[in-house]
Amino acid sequence: MVSELSAKVGTKKACNSFSIPRSSYYYWKHPATKPALYKERKLPDFAYTPAEKQEILNVMNSDIYMNQTPYEIYASQLDAGEYRCSVRTMYRILSENDQVKERRKVRRSNNYQKPELLSNKANQIWSWDITKLKGPEKWTYFYLYVIIDIFSRFVVGWMVAYRELSSLARQLIEETCRRQNIEPGQLTIHADRGSSMKSKQVAFLLSDLGVTKSHSRPYISNDNPFSESHFKTMKYRPDFPERFNSMAEAREFCHLFFDWYNKKHYHSGIGFLTPKSVHYGFAEDILENRKKVLLNAFEKNPKRFRFMKPKLKNLPKSVWINKPDNIENKEKNDA
Repeated sequence: MVSELSAKVGTKKACNSFSIPRSSYYYWKHPATKPALYKERKLPDFAYTPAEKQEILNVMNSDIYMNQTPYEIYASQLDAGEYRCSVRTMYRILSENDQVKERRKVRRSNNYQKPELLSNKANQIWSWDITKLKGPEKWTYFYLYVIIDIFSRFVVGWMVAYRELSSLARQLIEETCRRQNIEPGQLTIHADRGSSMKSKQVAFLLSDLGVTKSHSRPYISNDNPFSESHFKTMKYRPDFPERFNSMAEAREFCHLFFDWYNKKHYHSGIGFLTPKSVHYGFAEDILENRKKVLLNAFEKNPKRFRFMKPKLKNLPKSVWINKPDNIENKEKNDA
C-alpha cells in the first residue's frame, strides 16, 4: 500500500498518510540492508577450552571433592599447589552441566505429612491439647488438659494440674476411654507435637488400648483446629478471669464452664445443637421437633416467610481435619 502510494505522491507524503517513519519504510523495502541482529561472540584468548572445562568438572566430581563446595575445592587445590580456575568459574562450569545444587551429604528434614482425618460419628476421632491458665502470681500457671470429640464437639475429658506431664496425660486418656467404652480399633486421637503428646508413656498406652495416634505438622496450628477453637471459646467468655487464685478456683471455673459447654451451648458448627445432644444421639429428635415448630408457624402466617417454607441448619454428616482438595472440589461441583 505504501509503495503504491509513494509512486504516485512521493515517499514523504505516503509515509505521512499512514503515520509511518520514512526510515521504517526504507528498512522494510530493502531487507538486505538490515544489520545482523546476532553476531557470534568471539571468545577471548584466555577462555577455557571445552577439554579444560571437562577436566575441571572431573576434578570437582571426583571421589575426593564430590561432597565439597567450590570454595572448599578451590582452597584444597591451592594447598596442594594447584590452581585450575576461580570459584566463580567452577560455579559456571557446574551450571553449564546442571549440577548447581547441594553437594554435601546432609541430613534431610522429616517430610511431615498433612493429617487428613474424617469423622462421621461420635467417639471416632478425638482431639486433645493443653493450655495454660494464669496463676495468682506472675509466671505461675495451671495446666488445663482437654479432650474433645470433633464430630459432636463434646468434651469427653478434662483435667487441671500444676504441671504438664506425660504421666498425667496418660491417666486422663485412659480414664476417658474407659468412661466412653472405647473398643480397640474404634478411635483415633489427634494432637499437636508437644512433649506430652509425643511421649512414650502416651504412645504405649494408645497402643495397648488399640487407639490410633495422629499428630499435627510442626508449627501449624490449623492441623488441630477443634482444640484451638474450643480454648478460644473458653477464654473469650465474659466470666473468664484474668488470673486464678488457686487450683480449687481453676477447677471450679472449668467444672461450670464444661457443664455449660456440653449441655447448654448451642454450637454453630453442629447446627446450633448442644454437644451432648449430638454425642449421645438426641440430635435427630430435636431437629424434627424444630421442623414441626417452624412448619406450624409457616402455616399460621406464610406471608412472614414470603411463602417459602423455612429450612433448618442440619447437622453435618461428616467432619474433617484438613479435607483433601479433590473431595472439597467435588462437593462444590455437586452443589
